Amino acid sequence: MNDWPDRRTGDRSERYGRGSASSQPEGARSMPHIQRRPAQPRTPQRPQVPPQSQGYDDRYQDGGYQDGGYGNSPEPGYDSGYNTGQVYGSGSGGSGSRGGGGRRGGGDRGYVQGRPAPDWRRRIKLGALTLVVVVLAVSISTYFWADSKLKREVDLSKVIERPESGDGTNYLIVGSDSREGMSAEEKKRLRTGSAEGKRTDSMMILHDGSNGPTLISLPRDSNVEIPTFVGSESGKKFQGTGRQVKLNAAYAEDGPELLVRTVEFNTGLHIDHYVEIGFGGFAKIVDAIGGVEMDIPKAFKDKKSGADFQAGKQTLNGEQSLAFVRTRYAFAGSDLDRTKNQQKFLAALASQTATPSTIINPFKLYPTMGAGLDTLIVDKDMSLWALGNMFFAMKGVTGGEGTSMNMPISGSIGGNLVWDKAKVKQLVQQLNNDEKVTVKGN
Repeated sequence: MNDWPDRRTGDRSERYGRGSASSQPEGARSMPHIQRRPAQPRTPQRPQVPPQSQGYDDRYQDGGYQDGGYGNSPEPGYDSGYNTGQVYGSGSGGSGSRGGGGRRGGGDRGYVQGRPAPDWRRRIKLGALTLVVVVLAVSISTYFWADSKLKREVDLSKVIERPESGDGTNYLIVGSDSREGMSAEEKKRLRTGSAEGKRTDSMMILHDGSNGPTLISLPRDSNVEIPTFVGSESGKKFQGTGRQVKLNAAYAEDGPELLVRTVEFNTGLHIDHYVEIGFGGFAKIVDAIGGVEMDIPKAFKDKKSGADFQAGKQTLNGEQSLAFVRTRYAFAGSDLDRTKNQQKFLAALASQTATPSTIINPFKLYPTMGAGLDTLIVDKDMSLWALGNMFFAMKGVTGGEGTSMNMPISGSIGGNLVWDKAKVKQLVQQLNNDEKVTVKGN
């Protein structure tokens, strides 16, 4: 059995006691102890033949020399400590290293390419595109949602003998005392009463043109003539007889279509759109935006409307706002003073609603739009775009860009207010020509 650590074969006499001619073995000598290292498991690798340019002997083959070096391969699991010359990848990055991890574009198998730097420009573009898509999707869905809520119930095509259209857009804005959708408790709390049907509580013409908006209140007690008209439901033609009534009687007699016909006949101004809101919707809009701040110059109280206000700045909720715009008996000017308060309040409402804090805040925007659109009645040709223009024109009245006034009054007859025909004619001419309004109202 061969006990030599390196398993070499051959005559022992050639290795120890070299030069001795004695046939007897040399005396015992102390031999260094050679300890085998524990065999380490090795992963079989495909041998790599070093290139000739690095000075390796081309006689190297399959782990051993052929000409008298190692004749046999080591046993499996045996580590001779011999380095075959294979260079493993490292992070040294030297120019002569075959596996240098610092080199880019190398062809070595040991090279692992690093992660490329993030392309921030591309990420920003992608993020901006995503944001635009989301905004468009939300805007389009909101538009169709709001459009579906509009009650297009007024057919202005039924109005006959209409005056020619002028420049700009004219809206007839009506506040009715409709109690539709209100519970008995709400009627009691808002002091609306329980009368059947509905009547006009306020009427205004809003002109939106290039010279700024003009808001003109039409007192409900205005003395007007009921002209020839076609019934909105019956389709029957009713011949005018010169009958003189209060303006709100036209609405009570045959609804919005006759009201538009009467306003156009008595003013000569073409009405492009009709907008109406009831008591309940008005109060809900105010509550949805958190109230409307008003500066009340003088304290007043009215038992019929429920108004009880102190002088100074204060925020009115829905119930208080409705009482404010309905009060007439507490003022010396009665209906004329009430129309001024209505103008003041509606302009403040529009100004405080059309703000970034409401428009970009979905928790305020959607409740506000929902409260208004649920009770809003418009003509069949009204679009959301036209409605939005009306709203911002109303805001412009408060911002100093426009004018607010009452219809010019020349006196009264039988308790009804008589319009100043000369001033009304001049006012309508300025509106039709989209000129700056110089006529003064009451």
